[in-house]
Amino acid sequence: MGRREIVVGIIGVLLLASVSAAQTAAPPTKFVTPLKGQGHIEVLAPQSSQQGNLLVTKMKVKNVSSGPLVGFKAEEYWYNAKGETVSGSPVFRLPKPFMPGEVIEVTLRSPKEPTMNRTLRTFGHQNGSIKATQVAKFKADS
Repeated sequence: MGRREIVVGIIGVLLLASVSAAQTAAPPTKFVTPLKGQGHIEVLAPQSSQQGNLLVTKMKVKNVSSGPLVGFKAEEYWYNAKGETVSGSPVFRLPKPFMPGEVIEVTLRSPKEPTMNRTLRTFGHQNGSIKATQVAKFKADS
């Protein structure tokens, strides 16, 4: 085998390797501009159930804001008849941007206390507050 054949062979292997690498490269990630200021969500009526010593609250939430909510979070606090905080859930955090029109399920788990009387659920995001509206069903996207 001569030098010319070796050079052509090496070039062929390098071309094949570069084509293979190009085919396996991940698609570029699309950057989204997060909403700044007050966001808006719709919330279906929460459903609560007792699981052991926990009160588990599940609710469907829809982002009806004009932009994505980054760092979306939900919290639940329970109060007794005197208005004192008696229990609460760990913070629910969505690990990705909450896109406009997207529906997610939020699950909150609070330790059950005998004096639990009423609850307060709060929502927020990295760049501002959130106005939540409870609805019977979500509006269709237009």
